[in-house]
Amino acid sequence: MWSAVDVETWVSRRTSRLDEVHGPVQEIIGKVKSGGDAALIELSEKFDKVHLDSVAVDEDAREAAYDQVDAKVTECLVEAEARISRFHELQLPRGLWLSEVEPGITLGVKTTPLSRVGAYVPGGRAAYPSTALMCTIPARIAGVPEICCCSPPPIQPLTLVALDIAGVEEIYQCGGAQAIAAMALGTESIEPVEKIVGPGNVYVTAAKMLLREYAEIDFPAGPSEIAVIADENAVPSYVAADILAQAEHDPHAACVLITTSAAFADEVGAEIKKQAENAPRKEIMAQALKNSGYILAGDLDEAVAISNAVAPEHLSIQVADPLPVLGGIRNAGSIFVGPYTPVACGDYASGTNHVLPTAGYARQYSGLNVHHFCKTSSVQMLSREGLESIGDIIETLATAEGLAAHAQSVDVRLRSAKPDCKAPLT
Repeated sequence: MWSAVDVETWVSRRTSRLDEVHGPVQEIIGKVKSGGDAALIELSEKFDKVHLDSVAVDEDAREAAYDQVDAKVTECLVEAEARISRFHELQLPRGLWLSEVEPGITLGVKTTPLSRVGAYVPGGRAAYPSTALMCTIPARIAGVPEICCCSPPPIQPLTLVALDIAGVEEIYQCGGAQAIAAMALGTESIEPVEKIVGPGNVYVTAAKMLLREYAEIDFPAGPSEIAVIADENAVPSYVAADILAQAEHDPHAACVLITTSAAFADEVGAEIKKQAENAPRKEIMAQALKNSGYILAGDLDEAVAISNAVAPEHLSIQVADPLPVLGGIRNAGSIFVGPYTPVACGDYASGTNHVLPTAGYARQYSGLNVHHFCKTSSVQMLSREGLESIGDIIETLATAEGLAAHAQSVDVRLRSAKPDCKAPLT
């Protein structure tokens, strides 16, 4: 059983791993900056053991990928794309709104999609076509005209099919920190982007953090996490299954059970051991479970407070009365409520996005959504009447700040009998 100190240690350890790789990542960034495509090819041979003639994936390779993917899987990817699109379309902001807040003063916001974004889709231990959909569909829905994607070579056929279904035409076979550097800095083949999204290992995350001077990022997204808030009414086998589902992602994945019942925690522990025994990825699970534990809370209010301190990537709420618990949650990437809502729903088919902040960053960041791919400009339109109503405020404050020309820009308008040009609103 963990204590409050153990929770603090766990959270701090999740973020400290980034500092450990800054040196190697900066070296990789330097190579890509000076070497371009040649550096990407060299680093692919070094890290991925793959020789590339080109980093770009051509049309023939995308079409050939369909022949290597089971038709049922392709059908399910198409269905998932539709569900993810439906949810993210609900997030679309108005392109322009204007409101007359008082006579002669109209204010509003104009929303504009970014011009070019890059998505990173991990490879390595498994194919992640679902991540390809999650990273690129919100950008397309937002109206971003140019979307490119990088994934480690050789790119999995499943990933290529998913990107094609999502409508992505620019695909590059490069992975790790070098892929992030390529999208941020540009190479001969890859034009630089304005923003980079997508999860990855600690090297990918560190590169994203280090390159924010060149391209904005979504948020730090590292190895998977889950916290489960459960009382004695929860089903131990369900909770164990949800924990193992995250543990199979990565040796550095982590799971936290927060429960009001010590007996229930013991039952979950027994179920984890039973279900993991014959699991295909049991070695990875075993390593991830070393990063995991349970916390005994005095009541559900304390359980909520502990969960908010953890700020997990995924939060599962499995209690008899979940809505009060849900209402108290402040920090979580994505929340799954009730016994029939496994985290896997959000991973694949419910339509919500599974690209989420980890390592406690859910305190500051939201999961990937349409708004990540937009920027806003405030709009103001004043008539002479409107300017007269606030002119004294502007002139007084501008003068107090010693900015006489600011005050003059108002005064010259109000002293004139007629405006030099017709105002947009009269």
